[in-house]
Amino acid sequence: MSPVTTSASESPSPVEAHRAAVSPDSNLQRCPLMPNYRPPAVQFVRGEGPYLWDSHGDVYLDFLSGLAVTSLGHSHPAVAAALAEQSQRLLHVSNLYATEHNAVVASTLDRLVGDGEPADGQVFFCNSGAEANEAAIKLARRHGGHGRHVVVCAFQSFHGRTLATLAATGQPQKWEAFQPLPEGFRHVVWNDLDELERSLDDTVAAVFLEPVQGEGGVNPATIEYFQGVERLCRERGILFMVDEVQTGLARTGRWFGFQHFDVSPDVVTVAKALGNGVPIGACWAKADVAASFSPGDHATTFGGQPLATAAARAVLSTMEAIGAPKRAQETGAAISEALVKLPAVVGCRGLGLLLAVELDGVDAGLVAAECLKNGLVINAVTPTALRLAPPLTIEESHVAEAVNKLAGCIEAVMARSEES
Repeated sequence: MSPVTTSASESPSPVEAHRAAVSPDSNLQRCPLMPNYRPPAVQFVRGEGPYLWDSHGDVYLDFLSGLAVTSLGHSHPAVAAALAEQSQRLLHVSNLYATEHNAVVASTLDRLVGDGEPADGQVFFCNSGAEANEAAIKLARRHGGHGRHVVVCAFQSFHGRTLATLAATGQPQKWEAFQPLPEGFRHVVWNDLDELERSLDDTVAAVFLEPVQGEGGVNPATIEYFQGVERLCRERGILFMVDEVQTGLARTGRWFGFQHFDVSPDVVTVAKALGNGVPIGACWAKADVAASFSPGDHATTFGGQPLATAAARAVLSTMEAIGAPKRAQETGAAISEALVKLPAVVGCRGLGLLLAVELDGVDAGLVAAECLKNGLVINAVTPTALRLAPPLTIEESHVAEAVNKLAGCIEAVMARSEES
């Protein structure tokens, strides 16, 4: 890495720090990447299972999985083999033509949405969670028709960074720089069924919720809330849409998070874990809802292309073979039991292997940074909470290693705070 030259009393500017972190080329006058992210503290160059290696050869235990993406761990052999084989046969045509993996992946997703039985739905493939949510929003408007276009979402939710999905996201601090945002979104307090009911009028096309608010702090819905939302939607002819981008595909201990609540949504979106690192997303909808789309209503050039769907096919096959939901449920319970015994930990919430560790009197951001220095990858999802989303394939030894590292890092941060 090239050093950043500053005076002894001067810290590097964000631009200089970013350039130094991402580029070893000292001839560069500025970082070639836009400053959308904070300067990275480390550059990863290799991964295997739950472990990562940086450019200096240091090893890290990854308990974040690229934000709940690499659920089978890094460089999984089945996924790598599928990619290698497909890359030598066919990379891309267009959605004007059929390719070999689409129907298999779509049918598998439909069966998993039905918890083992076909759910009578259809799938639109895209490239990311935000795109899957865009498709869901457009489908809701197409299904509702002119004058019935409003989508009701929850505060603290996160649905993406495009203009429409940002407008759906219930975090006003993220809106201001991009105003005016698209119209047609209404936000209500999370887990408050009475307020949601008051928000429903003749302009509402859909209610769009996460079963666990991931970016909002790992906040699970209650059974009463999700069942009440479904009831209201059925009574009023409103679509019930569930964002499973972070929670889907065994992360919570069921194939999909909504299955914890015994409901049957009309639309389900998924991405992240579907490709185990290969960009792919999908929007599933009941067949009668999907029929609202006609040719030309929505499309994407790369959605469902052979390389991505080959990876997704391998991911889903492997997840079923290892019994991924049960593994997430059992390992998540073991981690939660261990975490609540740590110093300064006052609670652990979430479902399966999507967990938040609530801290008291300790800055979560400082703890996450200390963990990275000590070879554990997690992140601060709020100022007082750490998020853990390890691979579903982790073993007991990995759990023990992570808990020990986290305990030491919390104690180190607490000790420094006491000294100062």
